[in-house]
Amino acid sequence: MSVFPPGTAPVKAEYLISVDPIPVPDDDAAEGGGGGGSNSRNGWHDADTDGNDGGGRNKRRRNKEEKKARQGQNKNRRFGKVRDEQDICFKIAAGTLCEFGADCKYNHDLQAYLAAKPPDLWMPTVDELQSASSGVGEIPDAPTSQPARCPVFEEFGECKYGFKCRYLSAHIQKTTAEDGTESLSLVVDEKKKAHAAVSAKEVNYVGAETQKLLRTKKYPFPVTDAYLRELQEADKREQELELERKRLKEEREKAQAEGTIVIAEPEQKPEEVKDKADVDTPDVPMRFSEKTRLDWRGKTYLAPLTTVGNLPFRRLCVSYGADITCGEMGLATSFLSGSKEEWSLVRRHPSEKIFGVQIAGNKANTLVPTAEVLARECGSQGGIDFVDVNCGCPIDLVFKTGSGSALLDAPGKLGKALIGMNKALGSIPVTIKLRTGVKDGRNTAEKLMTRAVGGSGESGWGLHGRTRQQRYTKLADWEYIRQCVDAVRAKEADEDLPPVPIFGNGDCFSSSDYHSAVEQYHVDGVMAGRGALIKPWIFTEIKEHREWDISSRERLEGIRKLAEFGLNHFGSDTSGINTTRRYLCEALSFQYRYVPIGLLEVLPARINDRAPRFRGRDELENLLASPNSADWVKISEMFLGPAPEAFVFVPKHKSNAYESQG
Repeated sequence: MSVFPPGTAPVKAEYLISVDPIPVPDDDAAEGGGGGGSNSRNGWHDADTDGNDGGGRNKRRRNKEEKKARQGQNKNRRFGKVRDEQDICFKIAAGTLCEFGADCKYNHDLQAYLAAKPPDLWMPTVDELQSASSGVGEIPDAPTSQPARCPVFEEFGECKYGFKCRYLSAHIQKTTAEDGTESLSLVVDEKKKAHAAVSAKEVNYVGAETQKLLRTKKYPFPVTDAYLRELQEADKREQELELERKRLKEEREKAQAEGTIVIAEPEQKPEEVKDKADVDTPDVPMRFSEKTRLDWRGKTYLAPLTTVGNLPFRRLCVSYGADITCGEMGLATSFLSGSKEEWSLVRRHPSEKIFGVQIAGNKANTLVPTAEVLARECGSQGGIDFVDVNCGCPIDLVFKTGSGSALLDAPGKLGKALIGMNKALGSIPVTIKLRTGVKDGRNTAEKLMTRAVGGSGESGWGLHGRTRQQRYTKLADWEYIRQCVDAVRAKEADEDLPPVPIFGNGDCFSSSDYHSAVEQYHVDGVMAGRGALIKPWIFTEIKEHREWDISSRERLEGIRKLAEFGLNHFGSDTSGINTTRRYLCEALSFQYRYVPIGLLEVLPARINDRAPRFRGRDELENLLASPNSADWVKISEMFLGPAPEAFVFVPKHKSNAYESQG
């Protein structure tokens, strides 16, 4: 067996190039996308090896400055839209009439547009790709014997991008009139269209009118308004009671100083007696029995993820066996301001069997109205199965507003928000995703979770076994996760309450990781976060109780699926292809870190092990393992055609932007 530095994946000698590890990026992107820019976690662990000679100190300082410059994240990334050089009115492109006619500000000359439009693209299968390519990573020419395939048309029976579609030849027909003139028309497959209306149509569309009402603060919030009034009245009663206590105390002290009779504090009526928990979370009638009970035992859960965890990626994970999916974290304030981008995060594909929306906020007056509008606009469509409150996001941008993991130190504030959210959501359950605490050595999750049992109406928990301060520096603390689970179960038993699902989170990277965690730590399941980003097929492994030595061809098929799902969601026109390419490259910025298990001396693989420099079993496996972002663009070109010059993919992590391992 080869000798490796600690924390290095044990690659078999015949595949090993060097035991030097490939630098790994900061994993805060899995939960936030911000972070402090430090890459000391699980990344560049270069040690200063300079001696104490005269120039050593300066050299060490220069090394540190150089290391800092190449660490962290490429902040303020900009991905400009790529459009056709000559654009056209969307109505004309869709084969319909434009109501503005000659007054429309967009081009209506279809023939001129088609003449200037780039050639159609070809979406090959992996078999077609491999048979047509002259080499790994080469873009094959489209075969002349078959038309292009449009993923949008194949799924929906029509392509709403019409003549703007880059796979136009898949759904266009040319007809010749009696006078010899030719005309073009778009094809519609009515059978597929009818089927797609049930099986493929995304839900949770929040229209422009609703967004405008939110933006202009005219959207009605009757449940929220009533609840916030209750909170104000409860606060007012508490303030009055506190003032009365203060007055009596002052009179008593004055009487004692004067040697007169001490004024006894009047005995409070039972209904006036309040403990601190009651003050934090006022007594509001709740009917938790009306909530939908969540039975998630035995189900796989894709954790909510930022940037990469969009609808196409979730759909890919569902195809590999994910049962529960949750949208990317959205900010309550952005939802309430009618942000189009934020509302796009709640979209759901019909293949997502159990789907939740995750929101982050810092108090009841933002979280409760967000819950109310979600229930009204999406719950009425049956598009949301649960709403998850983010109490775990560690990034500064969120934490400093009092949201995310900052709520771990504000249980009273969180309790008020949860009670109001439960009222606003009706039968839709509320779950909570949290970390073990804010600071290392001060775990607070157990206290928060047991306090909430039976009082705040939470219907499920997701507990990440790290503190906010810890980020990803150490392995997740699964012993503490078990301690929290056991404490919650004990209180549920004492109060005769039905158990709610509790999922652990942290470092799950294999089937054995998953099943041993369920057995040893008493959780109902394990959320897959980073593990799913690096290898989305982890859900197949969990379902089938096996470690899958997936081939490079099978991995490429997953990438093809992701590209196809991206086109279906973002669009098959030039702009949609650009967006799909961007998010495909984002996914590849995680997937390249996978070390094929057939190359390892010891199983199972561990998520925090850094890959040494290795060669794969074939050229495609080498390409898929490349840390060079230019190679990710090259992989995208296999299915999305040549990237335009205007397209530049800037990796989220600076550590990705170096040359290929060779």
